[in-house]
Amino acid sequence: MHEDQEGSRLDRELSELIEELRALIPGAEVLFGFLLAIRFTAEFKELDKVLEAVYYGAIVATAVSLVLLLAPSIFHRIRFREGDKEALLKKGNREAIAGSFALALALTAALFIISELLFSRGVAIAVAVAFFVFAAWRWWLVALKRKAEDAGAQTA
Repeated sequence: MHEDQEGSRLDRELSELIEELRALIPGAEVLFGFLLAIRFTAEFKELDKVLEAVYYGAIVATAVSLVLLLAPSIFHRIRFREGDKEALLKKGNREAIAGSFALALALTAALFIISELLFSRGVAIAVAVAFFVFAAWRWWLVALKRKAEDAGAQTA
């Protein structure tokens, strides 16, 4: 590919990555704030050891998701104008996927806590499993299925 075309492709792909991260980051930030805030409510004192562990897992997963989702921007700032866009895109793609996984775990844990407080542990487990399967299906499995179909079509 011609150098100008390659540079344009990298610029476009970087712009797409940044826009995608802009869609994920605010949700993770809001969840993190919510999780921090509920720690200081009266209901928090009523959590048993399981819910405390799930809460801690949720807040850690949210923090991890934020680190991963923000990492491409930090990398870009440090490597600005050093011709490292290809590495940034590869690294950023992996971090966006890993960050989405951590965010799915955090959302699942938050739903587990809320569902148990409102209903029961059995309902909480069912809701958490159903939600995680739904997130996995919509966020990763549909894309992976299409990728496999494309690979199969190319070899046929």
